[in-house]
Amino acid sequence: MNLEPMFLAVDRVAGGRSVDYTIPPEMRDHPRTRRAFVAIAWLLAAELVLGAAAAVVAVVLALGGSAVPFSVWMRTFVVLAMTLTLFYFAWRAQKGFYWAYSRLRLFSKLFPVITLVLAAIPGLYPFWMVTEQILFSLIMIGVGDYLSSDHMRDAFPKPPRQPRRA
Repeated sequence: MNLEPMFLAVDRVAGGRSVDYTIPPEMRDHPRTRRAFVAIAWLLAAELVLGAAAAVVAVVLALGGSAVPFSVWMRTFVVLAMTLTLFYFAWRAQKGFYWAYSRLRLFSKLFPVITLVLAAIPGLYPFWMVTEQILFSLIMIGVGDYLSSDHMRDAFPKPPRQPRRA
């Protein structure tokens, strides 16, 4: 079963005006590019495990009779959904799609800042969730470092500007 047409439809929604722009195959298949995406996949897998562990802790606490704030449930859901989205972006970027690389790079820079700001709000999350957020941020910073390396920026040059249509 060929699912690529469905993925291209998703790409059209997520990709914006550079949806069709891909990097040259020699850069996509370069050993340093491939190694970077392997490392990114492992870091995102760690994010997924961390998010799943937070969900398990929340469920265990709730089943044990502890009050689990709504913010914890919301954070847990958002982190899991966001991590799955980042996996999709990483997969499409690995296939050479510039839009996916740029989205993944943007979110790997934004999410740690947002997460750390939320973790700093007194009383919003219990201590264990604040710890999870700090670890999440550190891992995302690692993803951002791989994506911002000189090689990756050279491998994924910005697409040429398209002239505006009248």
